[in-house]
Amino acid sequence: MLGNIFQQVYFQNRIIDYLMALLIFIIASLTIRFLKNFSIKILEGLAGKKGTKIDKRFVDAFQDRIKPFINLLYFAAFYFSFYQLKIPIIIESYFNIIIIALFIFYTVKSIISIFSYFLENYWIKKEKDGTRITALRGIETFLKIMVWSIAFIVFLDNLGVQISALLAGLGIGGIAIALASQNILGDLFSYFIIFFDRPFEIGDFLSIDNFSGTIESIGIKTTRIRSLGGEELIFSNTNLVNSRLRNYKRMKKRRVSFNFGVTQQTSLEQLKEIPDILNNILQEISGASLDRAHFSAFGDYGLIFEVVYYVNSRDYNQYMDIQQEINLRLKEELEKRSIKFAYPTQTVLLSQ
Repeated sequence: MLGNIFQQVYFQNRIIDYLMALLIFIIASLTIRFLKNFSIKILEGLAGKKGTKIDKRFVDAFQDRIKPFINLLYFAAFYFSFYQLKIPIIIESYFNIIIIALFIFYTVKSIISIFSYFLENYWIKKEKDGTRITALRGIETFLKIMVWSIAFIVFLDNLGVQISALLAGLGIGGIAIALASQNILGDLFSYFIIFFDRPFEIGDFLSIDNFSGTIESIGIKTTRIRSLGGEELIFSNTNLVNSRLRNYKRMKKRRVSFNFGVTQQTSLEQLKEIPDILNNILQEISGASLDRAHFSAFGDYGLIFEVVYYVNSRDYNQYMDIQQEINLRLKEELEKRSIKFAYPTQTVLLSQ
């Protein structure tokens, strides 16, 4: 009697078929739940140990981010269990539409969840600049729109909609728009180059051709620089990316080279003393170190010395203070030895 009940047919399927489909779904769901809880238990165990990078926050984030993927697995379990049954063609067609929509939805949610997790934990948390954090949020939103747009096109294609003509029209329209806004798109891509490559950041002091100043803001199209004179300089991002920049803020130490001359009447013994004088001066000045000092050339008006030293800082004011100290000390030492600086002179020889 019980066997006859199981063999009764409703909507082209026996009761035993419905029970088998339900049993498959229950077993698959329990398996998914077990694997989820087992994975969380392992992570919680690792979080409780010392010396691991996994902590309670990581476990909580894992549980939150894995939800779309778990829903996708539950959906797959329902899909395979349901397809054990025979269903009318009309119902099957509508059911396929729902299946495709749900599959695409949960797949996209899973992809976006994984991407957002890595973006939040490996980029945004390490950023201290509010402007860059805002830009990262904008990039995240842009990528989400792109992924959902692609998913929608895939959904229409699976429904049998002829999207080739639509894509062709969008492609032609996109080419026309790209040609009309070529400079804007160039600046936009240059912005992404600046953002990811980081040749400079807000607060850096740059020298571009004959212009120099401090970066105040980096926009999608333009970058604004405050010059030493106080005026605001506006450069397109493409112009900056294609230019040769000097970023003085990232300079660890400054190399300085300068020349000076002494008169032709300076004796040989005095010329030999001058490199030692410079060496002693640089040793007594904090934050600077001498590289070399040489009697380099015979000039038109005097004997030329070349001096090269390093300032162990990128601060321009400190460099000028050190240079001033060198100049004052050098003049003092040369005056003590009656050595005179060279200056343009002419000697007239009269023949009798």
